[in-house]
Amino acid sequence: MRHHGPGSARSVAAALAQLRPDAVLIEGPPEADGIVGLAAEKDLVPPVALLAHAVDDPARAAFWPYAEFSPEWVAIRYAVDRDLPVRFIDLPAAYGFGAADTDVPAADEPAADPIALLAEAAGHDDPERWWEDVVEHRAPGADALAPFAAVAEAMAALREEGLGESRRDLLREAHMRQRIRAARRAGHRRIAVVCGAFHVPALAAMPTIAHDRALLAELPKKTRADITWVPWTHRRLSQAAGYGAGVESPGWYHHLHAAEGDPVPRWLARAAELLRAEDHPVSSAHVIEAVRLAETLAALRGRPLAGLTETLDAVRAVMCDGSDVALELVRDRLVIGDALGEVPDAAPAVPLQRDLTRLQRTLRLKPVATPRDLDLDLRRDTDAARSRLLHRLRLLGVDWGVPARSAVASTGTFRESWRLCWQPEFAVRIAEAAQWGTTVEEAAVAKAVGEARAAAELAELTGLVETCLLAGLPGALPAVMRVLADRAALDTDVAHLAGALPALVRALRYGDVRGTDHGALGAAATGLADRICVGLPPACVGLDAEHAATMRARLDEVHGAIALLAADADGLADRWAAALRSLARREPAGGPATGAPGLLRGRAVRLLLDDGRLDSDEAGRRLSLVLSTANAPADAAGWIEGFLTGGGALLLHDPRLLALLDEWLTGVPGEAFTDVLPLLRRTFAGLETGVRRTVGARVAAGPLDAEHLGEPAAGELDRGRADAAVPVMAMLLGVRPFIPRQAAGRNT
Repeated sequence: MRHHGPGSARSVAAALAQLRPDAVLIEGPPEADGIVGLAAEKDLVPPVALLAHAVDDPARAAFWPYAEFSPEWVAIRYAVDRDLPVRFIDLPAAYGFGAADTDVPAADEPAADPIALLAEAAGHDDPERWWEDVVEHRAPGADALAPFAAVAEAMAALREEGLGESRRDLLREAHMRQRIRAARRAGHRRIAVVCGAFHVPALAAMPTIAHDRALLAELPKKTRADITWVPWTHRRLSQAAGYGAGVESPGWYHHLHAAEGDPVPRWLARAAELLRAEDHPVSSAHVIEAVRLAETLAALRGRPLAGLTETLDAVRAVMCDGSDVALELVRDRLVIGDALGEVPDAAPAVPLQRDLTRLQRTLRLKPVATPRDLDLDLRRDTDAARSRLLHRLRLLGVDWGVPARSAVASTGTFRESWRLCWQPEFAVRIAEAAQWGTTVEEAAVAKAVGEARAAAELAELTGLVETCLLAGLPGALPAVMRVLADRAALDTDVAHLAGALPALVRALRYGDVRGTDHGALGAAATGLADRICVGLPPACVGLDAEHAATMRARLDEVHGAIALLAADADGLADRWAAALRSLARREPAGGPATGAPGLLRGRAVRLLLDDGRLDSDEAGRRLSLVLSTANAPADAAGWIEGFLTGGGALLLHDPRLLALLDEWLTGVPGEAFTDVLPLLRRTFAGLETGVRRTVGARVAAGPLDAEHLGEPAAGELDRGRADAAVPVMAMLLGVRPFIPRQAAGRNT
């Protein structure tokens, strides 16, 4: 058979019913023999996978996924439902976790695709389509064993022609033959072996026992391995890389396997239901026409049944009006799907996994494969506990939840928004994290302390402090703070200090809502802020363009952090303003290496202006000095970028600044204009669309000064323009317009 195919699965079921074996042997890891009986449990719901991992290194793991349409799963259920012996016969997974230089993984496919070679021999250029026509879309005939004999004959011919037999394949087949011999010695006479078609010729012709023993003597030393059942998803089955299975259409295959009668009309009805739920106008008439079109296309293309290609062509043409956007929705939800399997509590699991399962039930957070949003109010006990769990799992490398932007507008620290999506590989990460502890909290504490001791930079430590507060890990915080204090005392790099401060200040904001003591955090944050205030201006001197851009981003972050911290730190705001003034005055009088880049000086002026520590007249004076012919055009362009980043509306509020900028730009020499143009384009590209449009309109209108623009002086109301808007506003508000007394002929 072929792995993961509905037609193969139906054929296996029919062949087993005809053969009525007394033992079933399946290609798979023998370590799973002890847990295969769990397939009889009603709580073991495909898609699921066998997960094997090295005991001493859980990151070395392998999966064997099964869906309801997998022939192996059909064989497993046949055996356990009839209480027949069922064994796995592939190489043990423990060999695949041996020495790093071995080429014997737990499972692999031959280098050449035998299906593609058979399709080519039959005159077809699409192996998937050919296989679907001859196997997946065909119902079993009177002799259910005949198709398997035909496939065996075809594979034997391919292997006689030299289809790649790697050393890995020879070792696996030798082990399979040994397991078949063991079943015979146990007294079984009607043995069904369910394996990949490629292996059939090697298992049908038995060499001597000595031959196989000689081959298996080459195997590396076994590694201790654990194995269990874990939930799987159709989406993961569709991925060929990583732990995927490379099934392009698991949702479609599941429908083919489960549907009785003609599967196409039922599937198209599901597609119509999905599209209607997404506000696409699809009626029952569309479904009827789509069925007719799919069947017609199949007949024209010489296919026995409308396949996925014909069905999707019909959906696109009839239901989606030719739109690939709507069709992509059908592909994602129905062709692939988000089915997530279930595993019973009786399945082996590490203690950490059992604690996580308990918490998921207690907090009513069921893992699902479909992405969903979760908004939390941390003032509620249950939501606060959910937040702690998700943050702890992220610390352990299990990104079940990822912070997201809330649909509810709120700036309060008591709200959190998450995007949840469970992935099968999280089972491996949980097994890896089990080295840190047996419960989620215990493992998170140990992991945090371990990361603190191994941290290379100060920003990693302050980020870890923030994580510990978010995750509610008071047991880890003292140890992390001690490492932070020691590292901060020795670190003299202002860039490192600037990168570390924002996370520490954000952590302070969680004190009220999370009930944490932030006294030590406040002292550490204030100390870092003071050191930044002292060291920032000289640290910005002589920076190249790349380092200046990095420092500008940190300058903004520190400015925001100090604004939050200043309320509890006397004089900190004044000290920071003094540092910005000092930075703004560090012009490169003796060349670029003697001063701060224009990008940082312009940004410092803008921050002072926004905080009200610099008036617009002074800002205009500084801009005029920077734009004088004595300064290099590139430095002036950088100053403009720093000054305008974060909002260019001030060019509209103060026309003098726009006039200065326009005058400078029109006077830049031609040879220098090419150098400054990329900087200016990047600057203005970051402005809001409306601001750019209005600035362009004002430049095109004529001379840029307050008198010609008809603008009032800064801060002065243009009463004429305001009065002209009164009637329109009154009409919009539905009130009688206010008529100024002067206009009514009365004294003011």
